[in-house]
Amino acid sequence: MKYILGAYATAPMTETWQPEVQEKYLNGIKQLGNLRGLEHPFTGQLHAHDDDWFLGNIDPEWDFVFTGVPGVMGRLGKNAAFGIASDDEAGRAEGVEFYRQMHAAVLKLNMHLGRNGVEAVQLHTSPNRTAAQSSVVSLRHSLEEITSWDWSGANLVIEHCDAFVEGLKPEKGFLSVQEEIDCLLEMNQDREQKLGICINWGRSALETRSVEGPLEHLRLVREAGLLRGLMYSGISDVETPYGVWRDTHMPPAEVFKGGQFAEGSLLTREQLALTLEAADWQKLDYLGAKIGVRPTDLDAASRVAYNRDCLAALDLLTK
Repeated sequence: MKYILGAYATAPMTETWQPEVQEKYLNGIKQLGNLRGLEHPFTGQLHAHDDDWFLGNIDPEWDFVFTGVPGVMGRLGKNAAFGIASDDEAGRAEGVEFYRQMHAAVLKLNMHLGRNGVEAVQLHTSPNRTAAQSSVVSLRHSLEEITSWDWSGANLVIEHCDAFVEGLKPEKGFLSVQEEIDCLLEMNQDREQKLGICINWGRSALETRSVEGPLEHLRLVREAGLLRGLMYSGISDVETPYGVWRDTHMPPAEVFKGGQFAEGSLLTREQLALTLEAADWQKLDYLGAKIGVRPTDLDAASRVAYNRDCLAALDLLTK
């Protein structure tokens, strides 16, 4: 099995763009033999700092899954009504334009690769409902336009983020998984290329404040015939360097001795096994992980090691 890795979440953190530092880290990531490709963050252009550097340093054999969540969160900081599910027309239009920019980046990467190397594009159903109104009606309106573009074979997938839950402070506060399911089921009736959903373990656990949440979300999405991807990020319910119930992409808890893992993570070997079974992982379009590391001043080799061991943990459970 080979995996999609959100390696950007573990990349070295520097005050300014330092390509030599990032190149050293990426060269280490390239040595992971079970890596299929990258979950790639989109903020407004192909690479946040230097498209040419990015194209010159990726492995041309990698596949890619684009995620818009870094760009979405940045724009929400400036406009609380931003997003493709927004009931504010200006905010919704801005959300659609953001994905139009992503569309151009997908085509640019495919042209460089000389093939359709972008397997999936992950969409996000912002805005945060604690600050602006959103709805399935608005989401469908946006998706009707976004799906009319030629994505060169890339599948359009909603990555479910923690939804607004009365009485809880969300990190994202987007649409509920049931609303996303309802919207896509209606749209897929008239589409040859079906829309789907990806579940991120940590974000579903955050929404429900429970390890049962990811299992329930996987069941709902799979029964609807919409499950396309499963990405693993951990989370904790106790005080850790990663915070309590925070979307900081905590690594898994110890799966094997001597590995780089995170004490206090709710993403245990048992939960990995349960969710892989619930997802019927062999039928997924993509499977992978996106983790962060603490402390933030770790060197490149240590950052690579955390990713290596996270994927090794998946290997143990998918053989």
